Amino acid sequence: MLKESENPPTSWPEGESINDFAGQWWVAHTKSRNEKALANELVRKDISYFLPLFSGYLFFCGDERQRIELLKTNRVANLIDVKDQQRLLGELLQIEQAVEAGVDLTPHEYIKKGQRCRVLTGSLAGLQGIVIRTKTTARLVLQVDMLGQAASVEIDTDMIEPVE
Repeated sequence: MLKESENPPTSWPEGESINDFAGQWWVAHTKSRNEKALANELVRKDISYFLPLFSGYLFFCGDERQRIELLKTNRVANLIDVKDQQRLLGELLQIEQAVEAGVDLTPHEYIKKGQRCRVLTGSLAGLQGIVIRTKTTARLVLQVDMLGQAASVEIDTDMIEPVE
């Protein structure tokens, strides 16, 4: 484990927005507990990256030569090709903005619409339903399949977990 002083910057080069990085984006799925060490190696090789708080992942931007340099580190388990470069960059820019704002950003389990979830806390604890999203909220749909009827309730996604 790295000491706090040895932690790499969240993005490289420091002080530059990831929006200004040149090249193609890839997602490096790192070997176990290697994302910070990989970031430190990329700093030494001057390869642009973004390392938010997704354990086991590092996003890097560059050309084919830099991709090969990244693979030579022997810290990458799998390299994920990004088909929609603009979509990924747009999503990462939101994370970057939150990091730069200094807000308390913590990992959260990914909940997708249509996913079956269970309420963990509060007066609705134990309920199970399907998550849908409106423009401004998440809702949990409670179904009565036999009748072909359903009702929904607004829910805070911090209060639910996916059901396997």
